[in-house]
Amino acid sequence: MNELQLKCEELKNYLRGLGSVVVAFSGGVDSTFLLRLSYDSLGSRVLAVTARSCSFPQRELDLAKEFTSQYKIEHIIVDSEELDIKGFSKNPVNRCYLCKSGLFTKIREVALSRGIEHIAEGSNADDEGDYRPGLQAVTEFGVLSPLRRARLTKSDIRKLSAELGLPTWNKQSFACLSSRFPYGEEISRERLMMIDKAEQFLLDKGFVQVRVRFHGNLARIETDDEGFRLLLSEKKLREDIHKKFKEIGFVYVSIDLLGYRTGSMNELLPIVNLS
Repeated sequence: MNELQLKCEELKNYLRGLGSVVVAFSGGVDSTFLLRLSYDSLGSRVLAVTARSCSFPQRELDLAKEFTSQYKIEHIIVDSEELDIKGFSKNPVNRCYLCKSGLFTKIREVALSRGIEHIAEGSNADDEGDYRPGLQAVTEFGVLSPLRRARLTKSDIRKLSAELGLPTWNKQSFACLSSRFPYGEEISRERLMMIDKAEQFLLDKGFVQVRVRFHGNLARIETDDEGFRLLLSEKKLREDIHKKFKEIGFVYVSIDLLGYRTGSMNELLPIVNLS
C-alpha cells in the first residue's frame, strides 16, 4: 500500500470514528470523494445536504442528485439563497464568509433535527494557500474538514477518485457563480443568469475547464490549453461565441491570456480595501 492509499485508509478510520455525519455536498470533485468515503465508512449514518440557490447552476444540482441516487445515499436539498443575506449582493471581500455562514446555519438545523453531531465539508490541503474567508466560517461553526486534516491535495483526490471509479475524478473545477465578479461589483440574479448562460454555451461547444468573469459590459473568458486550441482553430466558433454573448447582454468578449486559474479575482486584493 503506497503513501496515498495509507492516507485514504486513515481518513476512513477517522470518518468511522465520527459515528454519523452530514456532508455539505456540492457534487464537485472534493465533496463527492468525501461523501463516497463517508458512505463507505458509515453507511446509512451519512446524510448529504446540497444548497440550492441562483449561484448554483441547475446542471450541478442535477449531477449531485444523480450521484446520491446511484449510491442510494439520503440527500436533502435546502434553499440557501445568498442574495437574501444582508450585504452579500454588494460583493464584499468576505463574501464567501457570508455565504458559508448562511449555508452552515441551514445545515446545522438539518443535523440537529436528525440527531447528527458532526458536519463535514470538502476543502482540501490546497485551499490553505489562497485567500479563503469561507474557512473562517468553517472554524466558527465547528465544521470538520476531513480532507484538509488528511493533507490531501486536489491532485491526490483526483487520483483516489479514479481508483474508486468516481465520475468526478476528472471533472472540471467549479466554484459558485458569484465568484465570477470582482470584489465590489454588485451581484444580482440577472447578472448571475448572464454568467450561467454564457458558461453553459461554452460547455455545450466543447469547452471543459472554463470561467466567464463579469466586468460590466465585458465578459472575460478563462479557459485551459484545450479551450485555447478550440478558440484559435475555429473562427466560426469565435464568431458564434461573440454573437451569443451579445444576445446574453455583453458588449465585449475577451480571452484571458493567462488562461483558467482558481481565485483569479483574488489578484485584485492588493488594491481592494479589506476592512
